[in-house]
Amino acid sequence: MKIGLIGDSLTEGRPGVSFVNSLKENYQSISFDNLGKPGETVKSLHTRLTKLNLDTNYDLIFLWIGVNDVYSKLLKFQAQPVAKDPEEFREYYSKILDMVIAFSTHVITVSPALVGETSQNDKEIKSLISIIQSLSRDHSNVNFIDLHSVFSKHLSNVTSSDYLSINVMRVMMDVLFYKNPTRIDRLSKKRGLHLTLDGIHLNSKGSSLVAAQYSNMIDQLLFNHHKSIQ
Repeated sequence: MKIGLIGDSLTEGRPGVSFVNSLKENYQSISFDNLGKPGETVKSLHTRLTKLNLDTNYDLIFLWIGVNDVYSKLLKFQAQPVAKDPEEFREYYSKILDMVIAFSTHVITVSPALVGETSQNDKEIKSLISIIQSLSRDHSNVNFIDLHSVFSKHLSNVTSSDYLSINVMRVMMDVLFYKNPTRIDRLSKKRGLHLTLDGIHLNSKGSSLVAAQYSNMIDQLLFNHHKSIQ
């Protein structure tokens, strides 16, 4: 079996802790194709997919894109073009979804999770989630994961800081110097965060939450049973 993972740095696994590594360890009979790219937005992903020759025999593709269409607007430097409004986001996401569906038996669309752990950007995040969920309902072979709700439920029981790294050089430093999960978790704790390294990228707890949600879908659609990732 073969699974494609399409997305941005959260899928690629840098900076932060990679949830894809957990999936590979737990599903050794499955081939995982990690197509995550740092800084990817819905517009840049559309451009990349038009040039990328995807295999046509995926059993399952996860599509996790959208956080940078909110996060990048907070940065002084934008590496990729960002959807200027919800209508443009819908237009490009719809095109991407149609493209991805052609390459896989099943597609799982995944909502943006967080831009900061204290809900400071929830309004814009929820706007994109509504679009993704609406477009997903139009296709019988597409399922939807609301990671934002999963993360928000967990964070409702804790107190997080409003730390959000909007300095590009700071993010690059995290990529270069924080590769070990133990060091990542230590820095996350120092910053007063619970699920992320910097308000966006995953620490061990955040990675485990994502891996568990992906795992549930893999089991339901490919194995027809439930299996949780610890």
